[in-house]
Order: sequence, then structure tokens, then C-alpha cells
Amino acid sequence: MTEPHSPRMFVNLPVKDLPATMAFFSHLGFRFEPRFTNDKAACMVISEWNYAMLLTEPFFQGFTAKAICDSATSTEVLIALSMESRARVDEMAALALEAGGKVEDAPKDYGFMYQRAFQDPDGHNWEVFFMEPAAAEGDHG
Repeated sequence: MTEPHSPRMFVNLPVKDLPATMAFFSHLGFRFEPRFTNDKAACMVISEWNYAMLLTEPFFQGFTAKAICDSATSTEVLIALSMESRARVDEMAALALEAGGKVEDAPKDYGFMYQRAFQDPDGHNWEVFFMEPAAAEGDHG
């Protein structure tokens, strides 16, 4: 019996300045897949199965007839990434601020989940969170 295919997720985001955006995410510890990175796009590796395709706005526009959202004034998506600890959540928020991002609000502590949010240089919203293992398994106490 063969295993079912596990789909990979590629979130495509328009960016104004690809080198600056790559520098920002490199500072946060992300790496880029060189086979899928050039002067129009960068493939940021989030995990083995998850990627962010950072596309220059003109290149991004070639994939859709809709207008590109002005992420400085509108929210198009909230990208949430799980972290291995509360400390790692705080570290990612600090790195984002240090690299020129904008940290959103104060940390949110829901008891079973701890969350921080930041905007990248293009205004895209990223949320980093840690969820207690029991909560992740469905035991919300």
C-alpha cells in the first residue's frame, strides 16, 4: 500500500524590494532554495513541506487579474507559524523588529497558546505562536 501524497504548501506573496525582503527573512533564520530563486522570485523554505514564494510585484501580477492588495493599509492574509517554545516566539519577534519589521501589539497569552505578530517590510502579517503540546493534541483543559 502506498502512502498518500503529502501536499507541499507554497504561499505566494508580492514584494516591492526582493533583496531587502530576502535580507529580512535571512535575519530571522530562514534560508532560500537557490533552484527556485532569481531576480523575480525567491523560494523561502519554512519547513520541509511549507514555502513562501516571494515574488516581485510585476512578476506576481502575471499570475492574477486582480489588483495586488496594498498590504500597508489592508490585510490580505495572516500567516501563522508554530514555534517550538515561548522563548522562540519572543526571539522571532525580536529578530523581526531588529531586521526592520514592525511588531504588532503586545504578546498574547491564551494559557494554552502564546502568540506574537509582526509585519515584514512589505506589510504582510506573520504570526508566530507556541501551543502547549496537550492543546495541540486536542486537550484544551
